[in-house]
Amino acid sequence: MFTGIVEELGELAAVEALPDAARFSIRGKVVAAGARHGESIAVNGVCLTVVGNDGEVFTADVMKETLDRSSLGSLQAGARVNLERAVRADQRLGGHIVQGHVDGTGVVLSREPAEHWEVVRIALPAGLARYVVEKGSIAVDGISLTVVSVDDEAFSVSLIPTTLELTTLGLKQPGDPVNLEVDVIAKYVEKLVGAHVPGAAS
Repeated sequence: MFTGIVEELGELAAVEALPDAARFSIRGKVVAAGARHGESIAVNGVCLTVVGNDGEVFTADVMKETLDRSSLGSLQAGARVNLERAVRADQRLGGHIVQGHVDGTGVVLSREPAEHWEVVRIALPAGLARYVVEKGSIAVDGISLTVVSVDDEAFSVSLIPTTLELTTLGLKQPGDPVNLEVDVIAKYVEKLVGAHVPGAAS
């Protein structure tokens, strides 16, 4: 489990094609330090398992399903990526509960700079809008953010200078894809309510 608080803006050092998969080599001094084989690291919000580590660059295998269902499949060597290690039980939950299981990809529609923040509008894939609410939480490329506004087709978030400087959202331009993970609590509520109220799940 993760919290959506990005620890480091890393770099995809290399991509090795494998049968129905790919092996990513990711440079990140903070998250790679001490990361052991089998541990989880979120890369742009996707939970990946460490299979190798030299202390500065760790490797992870990414299966075809993940490449197809997230924006990781479009990344090339040199791309910047958000990195976060799995949360420990004794840590503060600084963001919200993030599983690292991407629900879909959105597309940056627009950026509106202001004096102290920037409003970014992102398209929602069909079927995800029902899980997104104003002032609720959503993970965008693994970043825990608060929804400012939402409709059936898109939502907007306000980004402070720290987020713009230390995450990929400072680099994304209109047309760029982003990974989206909606609040898992909303999905559980829908399932539980739908089991007892006819038509509620739809």
